[in-house]
Amino acid sequence: MIDRETEWASLFRAANAGDALAYQRLLRAITPVLRGIVRARGRTLDADTQEDIVQDVLIAIHTKRQTWDPAAPLLPWLYAITRHKVVDAFRRRGARIHLPIEDFSDALEADPAPDPTAVRDSNVLIGQLEPRAAEIVRAVSLAGETPAEVGARLSMTEGAVRVALHRAIRRMADLARGQGQ
Repeated sequence: MIDRETEWASLFRAANAGDALAYQRLLRAITPVLRGIVRARGRTLDADTQEDIVQDVLIAIHTKRQTWDPAAPLLPWLYAITRHKVVDAFRRRGARIHLPIEDFSDALEADPAPDPTAVRDSNVLIGQLEPRAAEIVRAVSLAGETPAEVGARLSMTEGAVRVALHRAIRRMADLARGQGQ
C-alpha cells in the first residue's frame, strides 16, 4: 500500500504536468482531509464559514500549484496553505488565533546572543581616540547625553559636538578595520 504522501505527491506531479484525471483524483482525496483540518483549527467558526475556508484552500492550491517544489514533501505544503487560510478567516472576523509555535520553529530566527566582547572592543577603540573625542563618544553614545548637554559642559556648540562625534565614530570604524594605525 502506498502512503498518503507518496500517492498525493505523485498525483500532484502528474496534475502539474497536465493530467486532468490525476488532478481530479488528488482533489477528491485531499478535500476531506483539508476539511478536517479546517474544522479542527476553526472549531469556533460556523459550518458555512468552515466550508468557505475549504473552498479558499482549494482555490489557493489551484492558483499556487506551480509553487510546490516536486522534490519537497507535499503534505507540509498543503497543511501550510490550510493553516494560513484559517488564520486569514479569523483575521477577517477580527478574531485572533493562536497557532502552536512548534509549527513555525524552523522558520523562526533566534535572537542573536549579545557579543561578550563588544563592550571590551568598544572600550579599546574609544581608548585609541584623543581624550576629548573619547569623552564625547562616551557621553553621547554610551551615557545618552544630548549633543547640547555635552556642548555646554565642554564649552562647544551643539554642531561642533555633532561633528566631533561623527569624526570620532568614523575614526573608530577605521581603527576597527585596521586602517587607522
